[in-house]
Amino acid sequence: MAAVNRVFAAQLAGLPVFGPDGESIGKVRDLVAGLRLDAQPPRILGVVVELTTRRRVFVPMLRVTSIEPNAVTMATGSINMRHFHQRPNEVLVVGQLLDAHAFLADTTTRVTVVDAAMEPTRTRDWVLAKLAIRERSTRLGLGRRRSSLQVVPWGEVSGLGLTDLSGQPQGAGQLLVLFDTMRAVDVAATLRDLPLKRRHEVADAMDDERLADVIEELPEDDQKELLSYLPEERGADVLEAMNPDDAADLLAELTPADQSRLLELMEPEESAPVRRLLAYSSDTAGGLMTPEPVVLAPDATVAEALARIRNAELPAALASMVFVCRPPTETPTGRYVGCVHFQRLLREPPAELVASAVDTDLPALRPTTSLAEVTRYFAAYNLACGPVVDSGDHLLGAVTVDDVLDHLLPEDWRETGLHDVAGEREGEIHA
Repeated sequence: MAAVNRVFAAQLAGLPVFGPDGESIGKVRDLVAGLRLDAQPPRILGVVVELTTRRRVFVPMLRVTSIEPNAVTMATGSINMRHFHQRPNEVLVVGQLLDAHAFLADTTTRVTVVDAAMEPTRTRDWVLAKLAIRERSTRLGLGRRRSSLQVVPWGEVSGLGLTDLSGQPQGAGQLLVLFDTMRAVDVAATLRDLPLKRRHEVADAMDDERLADVIEELPEDDQKELLSYLPEERGADVLEAMNPDDAADLLAELTPADQSRLLELMEPEESAPVRRLLAYSSDTAGGLMTPEPVVLAPDATVAEALARIRNAELPAALASMVFVCRPPTETPTGRYVGCVHFQRLLREPPAELVASAVDTDLPALRPTTSLAEVTRYFAAYNLACGPVVDSGDHLLGAVTVDDVLDHLLPEDWRETGLHDVAGEREGEIHA
């Protein structure tokens, strides 16, 4: 192990992990500590590493050969490929200790854990030796608060046992700071590894938009559990913030009574497209589509079209194609004219009308088109996005390739990851 005196958990989380030959293995997501019955610092048992396949595995600390400011290196050997599961005597340093409420030992001074540092011992073990803490709610005059940050030895803080962590309410500020640097799919994977109580606390602290993005990346059962935990009014707000097709997929799994109640709580303009999607079977183009593709009138310019698909919040698949329709341009639209591929837009003069670049040869999907036919359609025409048009020539929405893949993959693909077949067979991966 390279000579490192102290490593803070928040700095370690997210660092890339490399094998001895420099090959990329994944990223550090958390530290696992074994809590003790006495006041001695907990021993760091290992690291939770998210592999490039999204699977999270446990790597013992003895396998970590060096920790640098920008990377972690592992020793040669094999890693158990089983998905990481927390044991009863273990605590996730980032997931559970950060934001925990505690006391300075032998006092009534309340503190919040802001970070935790591990240090090496002479026996090559690593222990959770220091805690960065902030005193809580020390009031000064005129309602002001004093918040002093300090780093103290583990033994100077009490109230961080497993019983304490599982019973007391806990904030999520520090954990959300770490989440700000992570994609929604990675945050979703982190949430799944947290105890249920902690998962709920994090959901309570997230804003609706961020929580909606994360819920879209969770497996179906976790989506339903989290939605059932939220107060109904907030659940409706989160559904409004989700993509309509994802909201419809989630609502379709609920009882008719719950589905109806949440739809009634949503704003009418937000619930209307979701209601339309719920009318279609989930394994048809109508059930797969999003009702919010990029739609322009024939007299729009190429420059306008490029500005629309340049929107950073627009998913890449939807940005690959612009649909041209007669007004109204909200789905269901006026008469569907055709589509314009984004590469064609790049080759046209900005002042040119999009109508002059329309592809009228690409056939459209019908809302009743089966998933098997949709799959063949995307393969045949090499598309990332395709139009869904009704018998009256109105554009209803667009199917994107990611939605097709989502329905083709095994139901538990978000939970298991897509890992190497040989590694799965042997239960290990070699570094």
